[in-house]
Amino acid sequence: RVRIPLPVSNILWEHCIRLANRTLVEGYANVKKCSNEGRALMQLDFQQFLMKLEKLTDIRPIPDKEFVETYIKAYYLTENDMECWIKEHREYSTKQLTNLVNVCLGSHINKKARQKLLATIDDIDRPKR
Repeated sequence: RVRIPLPVSNILWEHCIRLANRTLVEGYANVKKCSNEGRALMQLDFQQFLMKLEKLTDIRPIPDKEFVETYIKAYYLTENDMECWIKEHREYSTKQLTNLVNVCLGSHINKKARQKLLATIDDIDRPKR
């Protein structure tokens, strides 16, 4: 057994939690279809994950907690709100944003709105290329 000093342990936990949260968002971005109930279950699963983490570690606040919560909640935004949200949240990848728009198609965003939102994402991504 090797004893790990508390500051080192906290850094390791922080990196593991951050990676887990980033992986959750990436997984949510790979969803092909999702209902409102499905998104609600994602929120419940994430809350369970947070509760377990809080028992395992003393790190507060949980790294990238808002990153995951914001992505899940974005599904419920209206077309206009989502356009503003996309422009404000550059921390998400083009793939993550595109999938969010595509998953919302049919539930509360029509095809015309989808095209507009995808064009917004493309405009944001263009300077990166």
